[in-house]
Amino acid sequence: MSRRRRAEKREVMPDPKYGDLVVSKFTNNVMYHGKKSAAERIVYAAFDDIASKKGDPIRTFHEALDNIKPQLEVRSRRVGGATYQVPVEVRSERAQALAFRWLIQAARGRPENTMEERLSRELLDAAENRGNAVKKREDTHRMAEANKAFSHYRW
Repeated sequence: MSRRRRAEKREVMPDPKYGDLVVSKFTNNVMYHGKKSAAERIVYAAFDDIASKKGDPIRTFHEALDNIKPQLEVRSRRVGGATYQVPVEVRSERAQALAFRWLIQAARGRPENTMEERLSRELLDAAENRGNAVKKREDTHRMAEANKAFSHYRW
């Protein structure tokens, strides 16, 4: 973290195919080693697969993200020598970043052959409230619920 000032947010251009800012950010998260064209190919192929199965891929993508985004998470807080897991609300930017991270992580862990297949299946599962990314969100919420007693340590 910088000691001087908060880093300014860079503007992300909307993606070329759908004109959606969120899809563009997601593509940047899928990217490895600066290979943006490979990441775009993966995301667009997954969206084409979703379009052939369910219809509008952008709507399905946004539904999946809404089902994955957490509302609560726990943060460690040290009080008098003890560390407590304090539940806090998640800012919308962080919720989106966590949803991207969990979705990509869950897709990479799936057994399908290509990343396009894995991503499309995980998106379809998340849109129907199942899959590993949604499980991760539920685990996070469960952890926050279990530590509700420490919510008065919120800062």
